[in-house]
Amino acid sequence: MKIFAVLALSALAVCAAEKGFTELFDGKTTNGWQLVKGHGPGYVVKDGILVCPKEGGGNLFTAKEYKDFVFRFEFKLSPGGNNGVGIRAPLEGDAAYQGMEIQILDHDHAMYKGKIKPSQHHGSVYDVIAAKADALKPVGEWNVEEIHVKGNKVKVTLNGKVITDADLSTVTDEAVHKKHPGLKRAQGHIGFLGHGSHVEFRNIRVKEL
Repeated sequence: MKIFAVLALSALAVCAAEKGFTELFDGKTTNGWQLVKGHGPGYVVKDGILVCPKEGGGNLFTAKEYKDFVFRFEFKLSPGGNNGVGIRAPLEGDAAYQGMEIQILDHDHAMYKGKIKPSQHHGSVYDVIAAKADALKPVGEWNVEEIHVKGNKVKVTLNGKVITDADLSTVTDEAVHKKHPGLKRAQGHIGFLGHGSHVEFRNIRVKEL
């Protein structure tokens, strides 16, 4: 009886954690998404997984715009894998600057290690605020990530560990704002920003706040 009680409580906890979330990927199509600046095959669906292939990519944005939200997804990197999550992004221009990009990167790969800025490491608000911790699993394993955005606050939790807890209002350098006008955007699309490397995604969902 105790075992069943524990299992029941665990199930309730999972349901409570997902309450209010909307699935963004049906595992079969890219319905509800729009490809911008795509190349090659763009993004493809294979065996229930959303794949950004090495020979494809581009920006795959939600059709809907979001202001404050919790975005949850799982991803798996290939060696040197490079992608990103655009948040509050417009469909025009470079999402990392006209909106914001939360970096997705195998930053320990030889092509990057010791050659990129801290604000380019996985989980960083790209080129603006560096992630403070590293919780990436080995390449080829699935990672679980949550991006929580409310007002000026952006928090990134990777595999249960908070790796970024940023307050955009602390960015006061006008040169930074000139380069990244998207820091002041209050609303926009969520998207995967492909950079010509193989990265896989699944269990993609969002909750509006």
